[in-house]
Amino acid sequence: MIKPMVIISKKIHYKGEILELTNQRVIFWETQKSLILSDLHIGKSAHFQKSGIPIPKNVLTTDLERLKQLILHFKPVNLIIVGDLFHAEYNTDLDEFKDWLLQFKNLKLQLIKGNHDRLSNRIYEQFNIEVFTSELNLNSLKFVHDAVVPTDAFFTISGHIHPGVFIKGKGRQRIKLPCFQVTENQLILPAFSLFTGLNTRQSLKKCKNFCFTDDGIFEM
Repeated sequence: MIKPMVIISKKIHYKGEILELTNQRVIFWETQKSLILSDLHIGKSAHFQKSGIPIPKNVLTTDLERLKQLILHFKPVNLIIVGDLFHAEYNTDLDEFKDWLLQFKNLKLQLIKGNHDRLSNRIYEQFNIEVFTSELNLNSLKFVHDAVVPTDAFFTISGHIHPGVFIKGKGRQRIKLPCFQVTENQLILPAFSLFTGLNTRQSLKKCKNFCFTDDGIFEM
């Protein structure tokens, strides 16, 4: 069990929608009562362990406890997962996720498939997940896994690249932080799982970076 999280948010307005960015790697879309997140990579830790790589066994448990606290806080009716919910073949991590879902029987899950979401359709049905192969359009928002060329018709939300930025500290110290990358017509989500790297080399043109720590969120 991890300690209760400090949840701090910042609201942004795009295409007539209000999106609440949080320092806990998710967006809350209040009008749709939805949590939006990306890149959970369930199955990654068990996959690495099976290959003999010493990954801590509580990686998934920690991620799911964080998600539980967010669900209890925002009380969404829907999770919109913008790709890479899963990571590899069916393994013990997926059994843990299936048991975890039992406490949220009325929660709807919508998955826009990512490059790692390669499980059979039968398994998605077992988890009661509504699957979209390439994109999901809701109101003026378009959800895809990897960034696409944006259009004026939609504000595009994607994941995949695990964005991060360097922050200058004291002296020559540089701190790497995860962030939301936002432009006039698109947003890239940070990876939800803590067991991911940060990509500080790829950035959208003319974007705002909303960086965050355990106890704050700020724009740079």
